[in-house]
Amino acid sequence: MPLPKSRTVPDLLDEIADRFPDREALVGSGRRFTYTELRDEVRTFAKGLRALGVNPHDKVAVLMGNRPEWIIADLAICSLGAVMVAVNTWVTSRELGYILRHSDTSTLIASDRFLKYDYFAMLAELEPHPLALPQLRSIVHVGARGYRGSVSFEDVCARGRTEPGTAWTAVEAAARAINPQDVAYLLYTSGSTATPKGVQLQHFALIENMWQIGERMHVTERDRLWLAVSLFWGLGCENALFNVLTHGGGMVLQEHFEPAEALRLISSERCTLFYGTPNMAQALFDHPDRRNFDLTCLRSGGTIGSPEQIMRVVALGARNICNIYGLTETYGNCCVTDAAEPLEIRCNTVGRPLPGVDIRIVDSNTGKLLPQGEVGEIRVKGYVTIGYFKDEAKTRDAFDADGFFLTGDLGYLDADGHLHFRGRTKEMIKTGGINVAPIEIEEILMTHPAVKLAYVVGVPDPQRDEVIAAVIVCQQNEKVEEMELLAHCRRALAAYKIPRLMKFVNEADLPLTVTGKLQKNRLSELFIGGG
Repeated sequence: MPLPKSRTVPDLLDEIADRFPDREALVGSGRRFTYTELRDEVRTFAKGLRALGVNPHDKVAVLMGNRPEWIIADLAICSLGAVMVAVNTWVTSRELGYILRHSDTSTLIASDRFLKYDYFAMLAELEPHPLALPQLRSIVHVGARGYRGSVSFEDVCARGRTEPGTAWTAVEAAARAINPQDVAYLLYTSGSTATPKGVQLQHFALIENMWQIGERMHVTERDRLWLAVSLFWGLGCENALFNVLTHGGGMVLQEHFEPAEALRLISSERCTLFYGTPNMAQALFDHPDRRNFDLTCLRSGGTIGSPEQIMRVVALGARNICNIYGLTETYGNCCVTDAAEPLEIRCNTVGRPLPGVDIRIVDSNTGKLLPQGEVGEIRVKGYVTIGYFKDEAKTRDAFDADGFFLTGDLGYLDADGHLHFRGRTKEMIKTGGINVAPIEIEEILMTHPAVKLAYVVGVPDPQRDEVIAAVIVCQQNEKVEEMELLAHCRRALAAYKIPRLMKFVNEADLPLTVTGKLQKNRLSELFIGGG
């Protein structure tokens, strides 16, 4: 399929809607949209947002499960030349306050709750604190329950329908004024610090790089993608959404992952593309009713994991599944196997760099280029973030002198140019496909009065890649139960950041170097083999 001519989000939506007007674009929450209908809904909501006071370059946050309103809001925000801020659906009030405050969010579009998370209760908890949300002017609620002076999503759409023609002229003018290099997305990702970093992503690269991903997966307008991966995550709103959108395919949303419902959706909607993490694939494969569903529709898509985990997706039916590698900062995937490559390559490598992407393997200490086949740090140039929002220091530290992004990951390139991923140089934990910064969990654990020291590491796990494990040293003459510490964590951390393993030790038992420095890489041994 030819690369779209458009280089901004509103132009892309117009181009694909003109090319495939009656093809189904979006399914979710009992609603269906063709590309024409999706474009009309996005335009209507954009007019309503403009009437609400949203202007170019404003930050507008989206917080809800995988609903059509998420995508409509996302595309409308980008169509106004504003910046979409994706908020983690598993957010805590502490995290929510930080993201809304740091991003300078002026409008929040949110459902009242998601699973057990009550977002409006979180807002109420934040509001009494001075300067908690200094920029927030408007809240748009999705669903029946509002929050104080919030306006409903439906009312914003209704206002968009009744605005005079001059309002649409203003929206069109805003769309035409977008520069392809303008920032479209601000995605917050865990890093080596306790607070998440705001990754800035541009219009043109969301189109170009994601189209290349779809080409590797052999995506066409006839494909339908099942998506239960959270849209706030780069795998959802970067890779999945723009992969499908640039090819005119359809997206079938699942508001949150539940294996029985996932099997039903894939089968009944005849989804051809699988996007999911290893733990999702295992849950589908192990479900007792799996054989009652026809999954022969599955063909390709993207996943991560060991060869055994890739084979599990193949066993589900996605025989041409692609192994992928990347970070939020590299527009999601920077390497993807080709769907037509032998299964052995797709199981054991993460593919060649995508067109427009350069990869170097270097000695992480010296920056010296390493020869083919030698393991070193993976560095990426091409489709890479322009930097972290409001953090020049971290942006400088993220790039080398030649402009290559420092991934902190280890790998090597083989003779055919395929990248082999070999772990992480940083202490980042990747659990269920999501990056988690240990220091954030450590700081929360050490706010408990009984805790003197807390060290968090990843422990290998066949289903989740790694699970989070915490080593605790208590204050002298103090004791605390594991369940109490876990409850303490749950009050401040998202669910996927909660330790699954915990061990209490004496400070004297911590592994140290001869110079007295903690050997953090050895802490995982405490959880393996009864250590």
